[in-house]
Amino acid sequence: MVRLRALYNATEALLGVRLFKVVRYVTSGGAAALTNLASLFLLVHFGGVYYLYASVLAFIISVGVSFTMQKFWTFHDMQTHDVHAQFARYTLVITANLLLNTALMYLLVEKAGVWYLLAQFLTSMVVAGTGYFAYHLLVFRERTPPVV
Repeated sequence: MVRLRALYNATEALLGVRLFKVVRYVTSGGAAALTNLASLFLLVHFGGVYYLYASVLAFIISVGVSFTMQKFWTFHDMQTHDVHAQFARYTLVITANLLLNTALMYLLVEKAGVWYLLAQFLTSMVVAGTGYFAYHLLVFRERTPPVV
């Protein structure tokens, strides 16, 4: 554990606090995406679950991974007294991101004629950027711990 902490501190010193937070954000998002794909594959191929149901379950699992990693690792938010309210705000951000993703995909593919995979890549960059600020400012913002 000491070596891991030393590696963490060295990486943060090398990249700077802000850039290292962005790296943690991207890593957390990547881990959630991999969790989504792995869960979907396992549920369909080994669990025999219908792919649409499996997709919903995989999404729910990946949201749990994403929220946990963003909260505790990316934003170093260790308070748990209001985790239910945080998760509600997180769900609103995810819903807004889904709507933004859908709108941008429609505009880029249908109106601008961009290839759908390139459109999704570009859209993902925009959604990741707006999501980062929404998580930072709305979901995992600084707050005072409860008075006991």
